[in-house]
Amino acid sequence: MKTIGLIGGMSWESTITYYEILNKETVAKLGGFHSSKIMMYNVDFAELEENMSKGNWDGNAQILTDAAVRLEKAGADFIVIATNTMHKLVPQIEEKINVPILHISDATADAIKRDGHKKIALLGTKFTMTQDFIKDRLVKAGLEIMIPDEEDIELVNSVIFDELCLGKVFDSSRKEYQRIISYMKDRGAEGVILGCTEIGMLIKEEDSVLPTYDTTIIHATEAARLALA
Repeated sequence: MKTIGLIGGMSWESTITYYEILNKETVAKLGGFHSSKIMMYNVDFAELEENMSKGNWDGNAQILTDAAVRLEKAGADFIVIATNTMHKLVPQIEEKINVPILHISDATADAIKRDGHKKIALLGTKFTMTQDFIKDRLVKAGLEIMIPDEEDIELVNSVIFDELCLGKVFDSSRKEYQRIISYMKDRGAEGVILGCTEIGMLIKEEDSVLPTYDTTIIHATEAARLALA
């Protein structure tokens, strides 16, 4: 079994889901008393959020690179960054380590293509929806990506940072997300990527008129598969 280097804390609520899935997938495969071999570095999300608000991505790259280097030195065979938005910094992190990073977009694209879908809605932080670090990787995998309009981008982003990252789950916000997903379906989306690791706290498969692709579940499941390969 390979050892997973898990960079968590962005936010810690979704990191719990990663930890649970990794261990459940391992015991499902191996049975008995088995559990996943995990080394976790939990960052202080307040530092990263402050850097994001100031546009200081170099500061966040330094924090996450330090975490990845520490995990590699401790014996991790590959790195899992338990968030979508910080995958923006994967190129900088990769320059400083010798073990691979399991990219969240690659695992997600593979899951979507297995289901035969191509035109996909993407929900996530404002950075994820409007910048190219996630979208470009999905497009290169052969997918067509749709995002909400400007007003709904702000709403989706606000729910993530002001509610979900603080552990708050409101039915009113769920209804707004459902409205947005329905609108994306009307525009031709065949599925929706829950492209922030906290969105799964709010939207489950049964809450959506489109097939959902929860990046937290997909990423963690693929990490467990890779560790056991």
